[in-house]
Amino acid sequence: MIPTRKLKTGDEIPVIAYGTWDIAEENVGEKVEIALKEGYNHIDTAEGYHNEAGIGEVLKNYDRDELFITSKVLPSNLNYESVIKACKRSLKKLGTDYLDLYLIHWPNPAISLRETLQAMKYLSDEGLVKNIGVSNFSVYQLKVALKITQVPITVNQVEFHPWLYQKELLEVCDQNDVILEASAPLARTEVLKDETILELADKYDKSPAQIVLKWELQKGIVPLPKSKSKAHIAENLELFDWELKADDMAKIDNIDTEKRVYMITLDDETYGISS
Repeated sequence: MIPTRKLKTGDEIPVIAYGTWDIAEENVGEKVEIALKEGYNHIDTAEGYHNEAGIGEVLKNYDRDELFITSKVLPSNLNYESVIKACKRSLKKLGTDYLDLYLIHWPNPAISLRETLQAMKYLSDEGLVKNIGVSNFSVYQLKVALKITQVPITVNQVEFHPWLYQKELLEVCDQNDVILEASAPLARTEVLKDETILELADKYDKSPAQIVLKWELQKGIVPLPKSKSKAHIAENLELFDWELKADDMAKIDNIDTEKRVYMITLDDETYGISS
């Protein structure tokens, strides 16, 4: 069984999720099926990934109450009515009556955040979503959201890995009982070539990916690794019967490489589709 953490609403969130960014609709069902059979019970998607219907085809064969499903609303759909319509579309595609977690995928300064959060409250009040959160919010944006929301913000999903150790953001999340989820937790595999990570993989007789994911778990972060390989999908769950020592955690903390693997702007036509 995958351990869970308690959200500020009292609900339990599995501490690792199977991420589905950049998996096409025609392929995602097969991969999600593998993940579920290997033991994942937390699936992360988004309307901008264009694969919710493929995921829904698989979910209908599983006990919904045993799963934790997350989706996200595109930044172009953040006005009140559009949020509600987008959520209902996602529910229909996923074949479920509710989402365990619904996130604002990217902040959109052209639309009032207060209006978006009011729509999120409506979805929560109607039982269409159990928890709400944000994604790709900076320290400042998260603080503003926390100040004006009428429903608890439980999660901030951001790019986070050893090459982008967002320490201040993690501290703010911890101080406000917001769980930080790591999208691109392996820096889209780039960090797996880091010398420190390779040295620790050898020391612990683990894969580089396992070292990175364990570092994130020990920091209280919920990583969302994506893999299309059955072996890697299974390997990414072999994390719960060993620990990284404090000095090795510090070695990863002190990696001096800083690199983002995704960045998107309002002018980018793919806005909101990236992880």
